[in-house]
Amino acid sequence: MTPATTTIRAGFSRGLVELRQAFSGYDLISQIFWPTVTLLAVFFLRNHQFQDTDFKLGTLILPSVLGMFTAFGMLLVIQYLTAEREDGTLLRAKATPHGINAYYIGKLVTTSGTILAYLAILLVPGLFIVDDTKLGTLGAWPTMAWVLFLGLVATQSIGAALGSLITSPRGVGLAILPVMGLISISGIFYPISALPGWVQWIAEVFPIYWLGLGMRSALLPDAMVDVELGHSWRHLETLGVLGAWALAGAVLAPLLLSRTARRQSGSRLAEYREKALQRVG
Repeated sequence: MTPATTTIRAGFSRGLVELRQAFSGYDLISQIFWPTVTLLAVFFLRNHQFQDTDFKLGTLILPSVLGMFTAFGMLLVIQYLTAEREDGTLLRAKATPHGINAYYIGKLVTTSGTILAYLAILLVPGLFIVDDTKLGTLGAWPTMAWVLFLGLVATQSIGAALGSLITSPRGVGLAILPVMGLISISGIFYPISALPGWVQWIAEVFPIYWLGLGMRSALLPDAMVDVELGHSWRHLETLGVLGAWALAGAVLAPLLLSRTARRQSGSRLAEYREKALQRVG
């Protein structure tokens, strides 16, 4: 068995164990809370009309929130890395052959599994809440698959890169603010075409808008493209932007994680623990 195969298998095994733990006991309640709250928001907005069109706001929002929860993988990875730098997990991974690569793969498996569970909680009941989706057509599933794959790789790799640079839980809190700001201007809860032009330009630079657009193109009837920018699903642009972010993140994340791991030591771990005790005190 080659070292690469061993590393991949170790990473998958690690990720599956962590995923099972994340959905066990009291942790299960916290995992399903936000998807359930979001589903309630879709329910209450299901019959609201968008401007002077015949389109229901709930139908427009459902695929967008699928993109939003996919993007949340970025924050999950940042939180994992920050916590596990302080509790010594990253240091232990550094001590084993190819341990950092296995650790990185494991985090992708854990986070992707968590995100897929969130999407299932939203999508299955959501299809009964809103009307006029095209999930039953042949073209819907392939589109959703490639958008979801690129979105998971892009957001989690970026999260791993950022998480390797954040050195404290306070930094995680600061990272959440710009992500939530991007979500608010990315057409998740209201079509981006209704926002000012300069806000649209900012949103189009980042992957969250394109995740929402890609999900809408997979789930919504073609008539609903009229509320999108340029009256188009812009599949090529979606592929290009998400692909670029995925490639950049996949290249940067392992490099930055390795750099962070090289700086880990027993004395630094003790320093992290001392700071944690000071925050608790």
